[in-house]
Amino acid sequence: MVKIAIGCLLVMLAPLAVADWTSASPQDACMEGPTAQFGRYIGDWKITDTVLKQDGSAWQPGAGARWVFQCVGDGTAVQDYWMPAGGGFGTNLRRYNAERERWEIIWSANTLPGLMQIEAEQQDDGSLLMTILSPQQTPPRRIIFYPPDDGGWNWVQQMSFDQEKTWIDVYKIRATPWSE
Repeated sequence: MVKIAIGCLLVMLAPLAVADWTSASPQDACMEGPTAQFGRYIGDWKITDTVLKQDGSAWQPGAGARWVFQCVGDGTAVQDYWMPAGGGFGTNLRRYNAERERWEIIWSANTLPGLMQIEAEQQDDGSLLMTILSPQQTPPRRIIFYPPDDGGWNWVQQMSFDQEKTWIDVYKIRATPWSE
């Protein structure tokens, strides 16, 4: 299964193969045009998180994480590395499709049996709304990246329990610059 997932990820990277992968792209290469929509998150971030209790009664602190965003493929994509405090890992590869005016995203994590396909679109308020395409989520889930502020940025995962008529925040993240 792992070989299949790695093979699928390599197929997704094939369109970017023309870029120089021998070294990391300059980080400012992702700060032009639509790529800047996710490029603005490039950096090394300390994650403070909270989770809504299953009964919906209160928010409880999460374990936290480190999240590193990098520009790759000479500015053609943004890749991030999710490292939860409790161990594990995950990575997103985010590439903007100019024809569709949307982001195409692949998520892979050691806790998933395969790859997750996601798309994202910038909203009028500057936030990025990510929709999980596959595998199908029950209940449906979506993620919102909010524009950065002076101290970092916020992110929220939402679920819908009424066929996507309303959305409830279930997981919140605050990202601030990582410092050791």
